Amino acid sequence: SFVGEAVGAIVSFVLYRKGFHKLSETKWFSYPKVKRLLEAEGIEAFSLVLSLRLLPFVPSGLVTFVAAIGHTSLLIFIIASSLGKLPALLLEAYSVYQVMNWTWQGKVISTFLAVFLFLFTWKKIAHKKA
Repeated sequence: SFVGEAVGAIVSFVLYRKGFHKLSETKWFSYPKVKRLLEAEGIEAFSLVLSLRLLPFVPSGLVTFVAAIGHTSLLIFIIASSLGKLPALLLEAYSVYQVMNWTWQGKVISTFLAVFLFLFTWKKIAHKKA
């Protein structure tokens, strides 16, 4: 899983860099937080990519895309992205193991997931009726 995630991010980075580099001048990328990653180099780029990879609700494709069309070097992206994905993969593997073996942790994970899906579905249905 780790190798697949890392290779996928690298391939995406290279393809984005070749195909979309000119997009960095568009208005959409003028937002301060996006611009910071676009202009980041060296240690700053490393820490931004690493921290964004550690946040579970930040889309990794967006991080890859912005880093690729910005000034982040390929080597810095590879290291930061791979290190940032490692904790998420370990957490996913742990969760799947617990659910598959139906331990008490697996039951808690399944219960939280079921409650979340129920509330999400209920909210969507209630929103459509209004």
